[in-house]
Amino acid sequence: MDRSWMLIFDRFSQPFVDGVNSFIEFAKFHLGEAREIKCPCINCCNFYKQEYDIVTAHLLISGMIVSYTTWLEHGELPEHNNLNESNVKNDEDKDEYNKLIEDYQRGNFMEGDTLEREDVRHFDKLLDASQCCLYPGCKNSDTLLSFVIQMLHVKVENKWSNKSFDKVLEIQRRFLLEGHVVPGSIYECKKLLRDLGLGYELIDACKHNCVLFWKENAHLEKCPTCQASRYRVNDSKGKKIPHKILRYFPLTPRLRILYMSRKTAKDMRWHSDKPVDDGVGRHPADCKEWKEFYLHYPEFAQETRNVRLGLATDGFNPFGNMSTSYSMWPVILMPYNLPPWRCMKAPFFMMSLLIPGPNQPGTDIDVYLRPLIDELKELWENGVMTYDASTEQTFRMHAAVMWTINDFPAYGDLSGWRTKGYLSCPPCNDNPLSRGLISKIGWVGHRAYLPDNHLWRKDKKFDGLTELRKKSLDLPVEKVMAQLDQLREVKFGKDPTNKKRPRESEELNWTKKSIMWELPYWKKLNLRHNLDVMHIEKNICENFYGTMLAIDGKNKDTYKARDDLQEMGIRQELHLQRKDNGSVVKPQAAYTLDSRQIDGFCEFLKSISYPDGYAAVDVPGRPGRTSPILPRSVRLWVYYSCFSKCCGTLPAE
Repeated sequence: MDRSWMLIFDRFSQPFVDGVNSFIEFAKFHLGEAREIKCPCINCCNFYKQEYDIVTAHLLISGMIVSYTTWLEHGELPEHNNLNESNVKNDEDKDEYNKLIEDYQRGNFMEGDTLEREDVRHFDKLLDASQCCLYPGCKNSDTLLSFVIQMLHVKVENKWSNKSFDKVLEIQRRFLLEGHVVPGSIYECKKLLRDLGLGYELIDACKHNCVLFWKENAHLEKCPTCQASRYRVNDSKGKKIPHKILRYFPLTPRLRILYMSRKTAKDMRWHSDKPVDDGVGRHPADCKEWKEFYLHYPEFAQETRNVRLGLATDGFNPFGNMSTSYSMWPVILMPYNLPPWRCMKAPFFMMSLLIPGPNQPGTDIDVYLRPLIDELKELWENGVMTYDASTEQTFRMHAAVMWTINDFPAYGDLSGWRTKGYLSCPPCNDNPLSRGLISKIGWVGHRAYLPDNHLWRKDKKFDGLTELRKKSLDLPVEKVMAQLDQLREVKFGKDPTNKKRPRESEELNWTKKSIMWELPYWKKLNLRHNLDVMHIEKNICENFYGTMLAIDGKNKDTYKARDDLQEMGIRQELHLQRKDNGSVVKPQAAYTLDSRQIDGFCEFLKSISYPDGYAAVDVPGRPGRTSPILPRSVRLWVYYSCFSKCCGTLPAE
């Protein structure tokens, strides 16, 4: 029987209607008097039984499963061929890619969705690629789609350049039989896989970071704020080159595709299916913030397949160690539904935005975050119908950003609280613990966060005073919202003609009301921004061992620091000693190692076996000694050793 009607996407064309009627007659003939049969549409998947009229309607609306070519559930007997093991293996391999295309079809052409002609064209191309033989006479499993996927996988694993990948394809094309369909370049390979919905959008931006030429501004050729030209080159021949281009990777198709894989779809429920609530933090789901979010939004928590996300961003120089000063800012999203051994791995990092350089966006990052925030609001409020390949069912998927992760400067850009000056500490807010020193701002009052009976509160060697203040790290959201309501309207962009307005006293250290507050659930979060532990551990440890080893540039025990001690009237044994001949002597501190101790410290580091790349550079001024580019265990050892020498006790007391 001719079953080509199954691949016709015009559901109400006469060939498709005739094909559905022939299937119904076939089922009635073989299943006898049964009033209900299994429905083979791409939503029911032969799992639910329906009446004949409903099955007919489902097939006309959604279509039949592409891989259901032998109607085993409706009375057709399988064909018995004498296949050897290799042929069976080939069929299994080929079926793997057919399942990929089938899941893609289910995920994108669900009941209730509008079937666009462009979507049908993309699906046709993928279906052809999954069935097209790579060269005449090849095995059934050697299809164009399987070749492209496996070659790109090898490229990523072995870090091939695009140029080397193209050369490999060129050699393969030269030696294969005539009539092969091997792509000629990486561009052609990616163009094929782009139809899976993993492409990106190019959005022009103002060169001064004022606006995006997107949505209502898409047709403009000048910035509506600063009137700067949109294009760097705009000649009469039609050649237009924008000053800046934002690359936007839509989030929704990337989240949906996590559920199109049967293996990944199961892992996306790990956070609720396999929890271990024993007070040990193994996963973000173990933290207090995660559980409180569920109390505020029980409907979101009820569907375990709703996606919980973390957002991270930072600048990097794409030119590596070259002298070119350039800063691009990727915005990465991480799905926390996955188990801990997968959710923080590179294959599951989703780059949502690639903000162009050459300069960092600063507080203007909100301009570039606009497409992502709009999509996140849509995912929270309305969600999107998604096909779960592990259960072969559809559900409405919602998503929420639980927090951001960044270093301290990027914290200021995302949160809107300036991380410089006397008010730079976010939890302190308008009651800072800072004080002016001779040449800088000092933070010497953090004993206020210690318990009331802690020994360090009475110790005057910190700043010459006992500490009676009591501080909390909790900052009420009502207080924050009241401060943000007093902010004047912020005009984004760095137009050189605009004068920088002075900050009003009531604005404190706020530079803007962050775009993140547009998310409906943002004010309910207790922990909105996380500081990157790697940066904190690394910087503090470098300062500690730099001071211990007296390394220039890393040593915090400077002459100015000793003058500050004298100004504060503490630690008299460390004050600079000025001689009659004009020379200045800096007494050695207890935490500074002498030559013999430095040798012992370096020998200790040398005796430890580190993973590749953890300890390779020499200590400045001591050739042959390994540098403390330290793993975390040694960083903590340095940290506690310094506390023990400086204070005579460990901070755990």
